Order: sequence, then C-alpha cells, then structure tokens
Amino acid sequence: MYGERPAGFAGAVLWSSATTAGAAPTRVLPDGCVDLLWSSRSGLVVAGPDRSAHLSGGGTAEHWVGLRLPPGTGPAVLGVPAVELRDRRVPLADLWGERDVARLAERVETAPAVVLTEIAVRRLRAAGGPDPLGARIAAALAAGATVTATAAETGLDPRTLHRRCRHLFGYGPKTLARILRMGRALALARAGTPLAEVAARCGYADQAHLTRDVRDLAGVPPTALLPR
Repeated sequence: MYGERPAGFAGAVLWSSATTAGAAPTRVLPDGCVDLLWSSRSGLVVAGPDRSAHLSGGGTAEHWVGLRLPPGTGPAVLGVPAVELRDRRVPLADLWGERDVARLAERVETAPAVVLTEIAVRRLRAAGGPDPLGARIAAALAAGATVTATAAETGLDPRTLHRRCRHLFGYGPKTLARILRMGRALALARAGTPLAEVAARCGYADQAHLTRDVRDLAGVPPTALLPR
C-alpha cells in the first residue's frame, strides 16, 4: 500500500508505504529528489538521488514514511552536497551523528510524518532556505529547456552549471534533464496520451527513443510503468 500528500512547505511530499512479508520489491524511479525516511526496520535513513531505478523492500514486512524534498533542496536540509549521496541509502546518523539522531528516533516512531517535516522545516530555516538556483534550474529543465539555454537563463557558464547541479541534485544537468523528461513523459502516458505523441511532445526523436531512454533509467520499458 502506498499513499502521498503535500508536506509542510512548497514542493515537498509526504509519503507512506507498507509491505507484507514476501511481497515483490517496489521499483522506485529516479526523480532528482532526496528523501528523508523513517523505516520500521532501519530507523532514520536518507535516500540520495538515483541515476536509475532502485528496487526497494521485498522479503520482510516493513513500514516506511518518507519526506520527498523538492529537487535541489536536499543539501540545505541535510548539510551535505547531493552528489555525496548519489545512488546511496545512508543512515541519518552517518550525517548528523549518533547522539542527535538518537534523540530524534525517540520521537519519530510515534509520529514520523510530523517529526520528519519539523526536522526539514527547522533545518531549512537555519540554512536561510534552499538555494533559489535549484528551483530555477529544475524548472527550466523540466519545461524542456536545453542545457545551453538553462545555463544562459541562470547566468552560468556550462562548467559552473555542471558543478552547481552536482551539488544541488547529485548529477549534471544532462542527467537531470533526462530524468525530468522521463517523469514528464510518464505523466502524459499515464493520463492516456499515446506513446508516439508523448515522444513528440517531450522532445524524443521518436517512440523508439522514448522506450530506450525509459528502459535505461527505469530498467523496464514505459509500457511496464503504465496502469493495466
């Protein structure tokens, strides 16, 4: 079972998931985000930005509650560059220390959604808010802008844009653009748009290009990710 809802600040999403013993793993697609997680088995964990699909769970019963931070917000909340967390699942204690996380763990088990949101809001406030450049870059690339156009829009040279993207998102702008384009394409396809039209609207060369790109990022073709 899975559900999600808006969190306590712009762009953040609270989600929860419960799996039963013996359930098949869940395919989590890359989305340019960092998640602050609580697991009934693992405690407080950070899920870094993925470059390809991550298979989560499977085997034993587990309850998850997560706070998905908007793209580019992770470093302000967690205090480390996103690239250091790329393709990783890291105990929060490794970032903040055993003592601080132990105090949080005492509260989070009774109200994980509330505590995760409180943590993020407090740390964002202490950091002076997220870097506004992250939202600008993500918005431009999500709208289909090229990397060159995004660099010009943000007033950065290509090398600086690449460096800032690695810090904010965990990977360079080309990878982020591919991931955001896949998200845009799947949203259209799930709304009933034919895949050939999706490919044209999202800037793929053709439907075969769309299928190859989704398979590369998600591990399966787009048809496997659509409602049956």
